[in-house]
Amino acid sequence: MIVPIVFLIIISFTDFNLKSLFTGNFGISGFNQYTKIFHSASFFKTLWRTVAFMVALVVPTILIGMFMAHFMTMLGKVMKWMLTLAFIFAWAIPNVAAATVWNWMFQPRYGIVNIILTRLKIFGNVQDLSWATNPMLAFVCIWLLIVWQAVPYVTLTLFAATEQIPPTIFEAARVDGAGSIRAYWSIEFPLLLPVISITTVLSVIWDFNVFNQIWLISQGGPDEATSTLAIYTYKQAFIDFNLSRGAAISIIAMLILLALTSVYVIMLMRNNEGLS
Repeated sequence: MIVPIVFLIIISFTDFNLKSLFTGNFGISGFNQYTKIFHSASFFKTLWRTVAFMVALVVPTILIGMFMAHFMTMLGKVMKWMLTLAFIFAWAIPNVAAATVWNWMFQPRYGIVNIILTRLKIFGNVQDLSWATNPMLAFVCIWLLIVWQAVPYVTLTLFAATEQIPPTIFEAARVDGAGSIRAYWSIEFPLLLPVISITTVLSVIWDFNVFNQIWLISQGGPDEATSTLAIYTYKQAFIDFNLSRGAAISIIAMLILLALTSVYVIMLMRNNEGLS
């Protein structure tokens, strides 16, 4: 990984472009690319969209995962195994395959989602509705896909942590008169908080950097409505062939992710110190 990163850093301080790939000739531009990026309104608009998109993904993913993990504790052994296998299958399916299936499901005219919504008569006849060409609907479609793929990991992680809590603690709480809701928030949630925190940080890193699902469904459209920093970087580097600008944006994104990763490492170290 070191060689590509070093190469990325080097070309971010140059005017490297498509011609440079064939001739090997490029000039040193210093911080010129970074100056242009930080003076670009489209970059900051994309950055804030990325942050908002990340929050919109992480919050429901964690909340749904917490609910499903607690729900699984109330199931019998057979149902636990069946639900676990279903979660593993959903989580393990490749992003490309999942996005392809999603495109089929939300396809105008023949998509199963449009057919079901039309037959339910909730929004009228939406069989010809194109989700990818509507800014809000494209966001909803991508949001559903990413959350659907992310919830299984959170659920199984929190469920595994819940299974390690001694049942005698909950038995003592019931003897003291605590209901299920009080027992969850007063006992289970505080004990799961380190795992929830680490899972949240990982989700933030993954969702900040999401690319495949967005590109395969909407390619950042329509009108850049679903374009995140990863999509913006790709278009700068491999569509506009402004490779040095794309490299500089990648470095900025990498620094942001390194900051988030450092939070994860610090939390992990503190958790390990607490366990020891």
